[in-house]
Order: sequence, then structure tokens, then C-alpha cells
Amino acid sequence: MNIFDKKTVRDALPYNQLIEALRKAFMEDVIVPHRTHHVIENKGESDASLLLMPAWNNLGNVGIKIVSVFPDNAKNNLGSVNASYFIMDRKTGIPKAVIDGTELTLRRTAAASALASSYLSNPDAETLLMVGTGRLASYMIEAHMAARDIKNILVWGRREEAALELVSALSPKIKSIECRIDLKSAVDESDIISCATLAKEPLIMGEWLRDGQHIDLVGAFTPDMHEVDGVALEKARVIVDTYFGALAESGEIIDAIKEGFISESDIVADLKELVCDDKIGRRNTTDITLFKSVGTALEDLAAATLILQNA
Repeated sequence: MNIFDKKTVRDALPYNQLIEALRKAFMEDVIVPHRTHHVIENKGESDASLLLMPAWNNLGNVGIKIVSVFPDNAKNNLGSVNASYFIMDRKTGIPKAVIDGTELTLRRTAAASALASSYLSNPDAETLLMVGTGRLASYMIEAHMAARDIKNILVWGRREEAALELVSALSPKIKSIECRIDLKSAVDESDIISCATLAKEPLIMGEWLRDGQHIDLVGAFTPDMHEVDGVALEKARVIVDTYFGALAESGEIIDAIKEGFISESDIVADLKELVCDDKIGRRNTTDITLFKSVGTALEDLAAATLILQNA
């Protein structure tokens, strides 16, 4: 059985190949049971969580991502969230590999947004705004650049110093990248707006949006988190990675429905319907499109399968 570390995972998942692997995976019949969540009680300390996310297909693989969340690890300078991915033979159940699940998740999350952008953003989109400066931000930027001929990158963060650090880290690889302080004006300048934050209150207001823009939301993954307001959803053609995940976990969508900005029927398509050409996301150059991702185990399995092929 192989063990693939972070560097191996990164090298085995170039974005152009990963985007295409996801495109094919969404066209296939993949079994994705609902993830299970277990609480691990710790006397005198914060309870921990264990998340299990399985998926399998008829092409030879069964996979499961195991994510542990131990909040008190930070006290000992350890990461609170850790993940591993196990991939097994579809016919025998014999393990094929154990994979660094954190790096896999970061790359497949970014690639899923880039895949959606290849259908939803205008083909001539040139300016990308990255809202958020956390761990996922650099992955999102590089993935979007693989899907569109992006010429300008703008970065906004709550802490200007964090935005400047991200710009500095990426500037050797990206010619035109700069920090923005005024979020509203940065939104107006941009063709694609990618958000990867843990915001509890909306950062992007619908009244700021203009015709033709594409909004990509990956940060908010619980019902109490919001990266855009209800007006943004009302103005946009909304596409989700999966209906079940978005309606159960996306705070923006849940509250926009509760508050009457949209209804469930206003969600235009999920990613499978988009890649299978069952539904149309962008109809013209003036549509505002919005992709909401909360993640699916299908993406993990597709990425892990590609690692087996490339590593």
C-alpha cells in the first residue's frame, strides 16, 4: 500500500488535469452517501469531532476521507483539523493508498470552483478578485488561472498585512497581483470574485454587483456563515455543487430562502447538470452568475484516483 504525502499530492494534481478529472467524475454515476459526524467526548477538554465521507464508483475504486477536528490542539501548537484519504479496490476492498487528505481537499475544492467558472464566467474574464487570505486563497487563485486567461489578480483581506503577505508570496509567479483596501471598488473592477472566508456576516453586497460578473463562494460551509447577502443571490443565476449540500449547509442560500430573496426553484442547476449539459448556467454575457460550493466526496474520489495515476 502506498502512502502519499503533501508534496506528492501537490505534484500529482496539476490543475488542468484535476479540473478535467472532476468534469468526467460529475458525468459518471458515483455513489456518495451522506457524510457521518461523530462526537468524541473529552473529559475536561473540548469535545472532538470525527467526520467520515465515503464515495465509490464502478470504475475500480472505493474511497473515504476521515477528518478529525480537535479544537484544543491549538494549545499545543498543533493543527486542529487533520484529514487522511483511504482509497481501496472496488472489487476486493484491498487498500491501495493512504493520501494526505488536507492537501487533497484544498486542491479539489479550488479545482471544483475553476470547473464551475469554465461554464459560468465570461470567456474573456481578465480580472480575478480573491476575497480572503487564508490557507485556501492561493489555491483558488492558481486554479482559476487554469480555467480562464486571467491577467490581473486583486486581493482583499480583513487584515491588510495578511493580504500583502499573500501578494508577496505569489508575486514571483504572477505578474499582475496587488492588494486592495476598498472591497466595494475592488468588486467593481473584477470579472470573477472568489470568496474563501469564514465570514458570519455578508462581505459582498448584491447592490455592488454589475452585469456579467461571476461570483464563486467556497468559504461559508455552515448555516450561520455568509459571504454574500440575499440581494446578491436574488440578482444572480445560482448554481451549486450539490443540491443537498447547499440546502443543508450554505448559510447564504438557507437564509435567502427563509427571507424570500429566492426559492429552492430559483437554483438553476447543480454541477452535474452543468457538465452534462442538462441545464444552462450562463445564458449571455450580461448574466450575473453565482456558484456555491460546500464540497462533495465525489471530488475527493476523483482527485485520489488521479493521484494513483500520476504518482
